[in-house]
Amino acid sequence: MPQIRKLVIVGGGTAGWMAASALSRVMGTRNYQITLIESDEIGTVGVGEATIPTIQEFNTLLGIDENDFMKAVNGTFKLGIRFQNWSAPGSDYFHPFGVYGVDMGGLNFNHFWMRYHKAGGSGDFGLFNPQTLAARKGRFGRMAEINPNAPNVNYAFHFDASLYAKFLRGYCEKNGVVRQESKITSVAQHPETGDITSVTLANGQAVSGDLFIDCSGFRGLLIEQTLKSGYEDWSQWLPCNRAVAVPCDKVGPATPYTTSTAQEAGWQWRIPLQHRTGNGYVFCDAYMDEAKASELILQRLDGKAQAEPRVIRFVTGHRKQMWNKNVIAMGLSSGFLEPLESTSIYLVQHAVLKLLKYFPKDEITPSIRIAFNQDMLRAYDNVKDFLIAHYKVTKREDTPFWAYCKHMDIPDSLKMRLEMFQYHNDARVTSLELFTEPSWFAILVGQGLVPRSYHPAADEMPQEEFRWRMQKIRDGSTGLADMMPSHESYLAKTCPSPQRVAV
Repeated sequence: MPQIRKLVIVGGGTAGWMAASALSRVMGTRNYQITLIESDEIGTVGVGEATIPTIQEFNTLLGIDENDFMKAVNGTFKLGIRFQNWSAPGSDYFHPFGVYGVDMGGLNFNHFWMRYHKAGGSGDFGLFNPQTLAARKGRFGRMAEINPNAPNVNYAFHFDASLYAKFLRGYCEKNGVVRQESKITSVAQHPETGDITSVTLANGQAVSGDLFIDCSGFRGLLIEQTLKSGYEDWSQWLPCNRAVAVPCDKVGPATPYTTSTAQEAGWQWRIPLQHRTGNGYVFCDAYMDEAKASELILQRLDGKAQAEPRVIRFVTGHRKQMWNKNVIAMGLSSGFLEPLESTSIYLVQHAVLKLLKYFPKDEITPSIRIAFNQDMLRAYDNVKDFLIAHYKVTKREDTPFWAYCKHMDIPDSLKMRLEMFQYHNDARVTSLELFTEPSWFAILVGQGLVPRSYHPAADEMPQEEFRWRMQKIRDGSTGLADMMPSHESYLAKTCPSPQRVAV
């Protein structure tokens, strides 16, 4: 039986080059021929990216030096996301990359915080999380460098998506990946199995392959246009279907966090980079047209616009089969969940790692495809429910968009989770989920859903010991944050990019 040797990646951008870099690192190019086909004429959607801490695992897999990476992509560090106006106009909370306090007596710290809060303690749960406190002060530093004895502080990155793809391309080409610059004019299939056998380039060259990875963006050249895999539309729960993006001048120190501000018909992102600030308005065209959204985003920039607003149209959801026949979809060709919690790159990374896990030596069996598709759907489902909660759990109904979100029906899985949290302070998180208990706690309490009760075992700790422990945890969080230098000075010292704008 012939072995799978020829791997063809259709499309570049973040998804294509992430797939190529991981495959070339793990599978190598001695026994495998890895070809990536992309066209500069088509371009990519990338408008500047925010990530979550799992990307550090990907960089470690590739053996990338973090400072070199940050310099190359104009990167800044990210401790979490600040949410403004989501619960109500004027509301403000932070979703950090890290836990609150410490678990005690086998109980999640959230239960002890509820005891503390119901007894008259501050409702500011961020006081017990070092990432939140550091973000408020504009601080960042790797604790391994500052104090190796101190607890680790989780972080992620912001970076320029086009520069990230360029960085990974250089990595791949050193590893033996072959890049073909061309549009694809036709796709050939096996007459009996329907598998893709080759793609034809604009110059007439046919590129054959055993396994194809579709990173062609929303159009899904192989997975949808050729194989008709179908699409599961989640617009009824996540109605935003447009974004206008525009970069602006950097006018102040780079914040160590992404900002998400709820607006009339959606929300606005702000992503700080070393050389500029990325901005965008994610909205639903049933409540606002593209021209108005473009006008509003330009009015709300904190620096001079560096380009005209760029419109991106999408439908939230996913391919019904992300691995169909001998084609695996990754990135936008596999589906799209809006960038509210910076999960786009994570979902690419997840797909790449699942491919490596199930990589077939010779035959692509139905069981491999089923396992891959089940794993990916589970990941999409978890992120989907987490995003829906941002819209559903709100006091806002001051615009037609927010009135729809507040009163819309939601999946049964999320209904159960919200009810459990409301009555028992338990978000029903499993070990397979991306978003853990602290994340659900931050979002739900931040949006205004404060649990009515908590686990009775949290009351068993004597009052004096309870007060002492809570104060010690709070002081420890403050101490970690205060160890860090300013984010801007840390960037200048450790990983300044050549394009960095000093402020």
